[in-house]
Amino acid sequence: MATNQPNLECRMYEAKYPEVDMAVMIQVKNIADMGAYVSLLEYNNIEGMILFSELSRRRIRSVSSLIKVGRQEPVMVLRVDKEKGYIDLSKRRVSEEDIQGCEERYNKSKLVHSIMRHVAETMLLDLEDLYIHVGWPLYRKYGHAFEAFKLIVTDPDSVLNALTREVKEVGPDGQEVTKVVPAMSEEVKDALIKNIRRRMTPQPLKIRADVEIKCFQLDGVLHIKEAMRKAEAAGNNDCPVKIKLVAPPLYVLTTHTLDKEQGISVLNDAIKACTEEIDRHKGKLVVKEAPRAVSEKDDKLLADQLKLNSAAEDADNDEGSEEEEDTGMGEIDLDNAAIGITE
Repeated sequence: MATNQPNLECRMYEAKYPEVDMAVMIQVKNIADMGAYVSLLEYNNIEGMILFSELSRRRIRSVSSLIKVGRQEPVMVLRVDKEKGYIDLSKRRVSEEDIQGCEERYNKSKLVHSIMRHVAETMLLDLEDLYIHVGWPLYRKYGHAFEAFKLIVTDPDSVLNALTREVKEVGPDGQEVTKVVPAMSEEVKDALIKNIRRRMTPQPLKIRADVEIKCFQLDGVLHIKEAMRKAEAAGNNDCPVKIKLVAPPLYVLTTHTLDKEQGISVLNDAIKACTEEIDRHKGKLVVKEAPRAVSEKDDKLLADQLKLNSAAEDADNDEGSEEEEDTGMGEIDLDNAAIGITE
C-alpha cells in the first residue's frame, strides 16, 4: 500500500457519481452566462452545473442574492451523464428535509475523510487504496463509516479485525495462489485507531447559567447559602452542579456533561430548586443568562472576573484589618460578608 509519493485525492464514497434525486454538498466555483459551476465536495470535487432556472422557484431578481462564489450548500442531483462527466444540479428542488439530511451526512463524511487522509499521509499510503480496503467496506457494513469509527473508539478489534484483503502469491509449484490477509498492517491499524480516538472521543461540555440571588430578611446570607445547597443537590453523578459567587448578587451555576440537553435540563432543575428555597424566605432569584453551553473563551472571561473580584475583596479585607486595629471593632465574618446581602 505504501508509495514514496502517496495519492491523497479520493472521493468519500465508493460510487464515483451521485444518484439522481440525491442531495449533495457543493461549493460554488464560478458563475457563467447560463448558470453556476460547482464542485461536488463528497465526490473528489468533480464538476457540476446549476442552471439559473434551477436556482429558485420564484422570479430571479438578483443572482448574487441566491448564489455566491465560495459558498457551500446542499443541492439536488437532476441528471448524471457518466460518459461525458456532466452533472446537472438544482438548488430550488432541494427540500428542508433534504438539506438537513445532506448536511448531517456530509459532516460525518468530512470527519471520516479527514481521519483517513491524515493516516494515508503520515503512513505514506494511497488514500484510495485505504478507502478500498478499509473505508468503503465499513460504509457497506455499518451504513456509514462514521458509525464504525464510533465503535472503534472503545472496541477497535471487533470492527477492524474483520477487514481483510486478497493478495496473489506464487506458490512453491510456480502456480499463482490467492491468500486472504488483514486489510492493513498493525502499524496502519494502530495509526488509524489513534487518530479516531483523538478526533472522536467525546469531550464533556460545560453548561452554565448566570443568576442573581437576593434576600433582605434576617439571616439572609444563611438563606442564600441554603438555596445554593438546594441547587447543588439537584445535580447527579453524570451532571454535578456547582454554584459560585461572582460578585453579590451575581452567581453562576455550572455542570459538565457529555449530553448537552441533559446538562441544560439539570441546571434548569437546579435553578427551580434554588428559586423555591429563596422564595420561602421572601428572597428573589432572577435568571440573567439561561443555561447554555459555554466555550473556553467564556470560561477564561469568568475566571478573569473571579480573580479581579478576589483581588478587590483581599484589598477590602486589608483595609478592614487596619481599621480593626485602630478602632477595636472586633472580628468580622468574612465568609458571610463575601456572600453578603445586597442593598
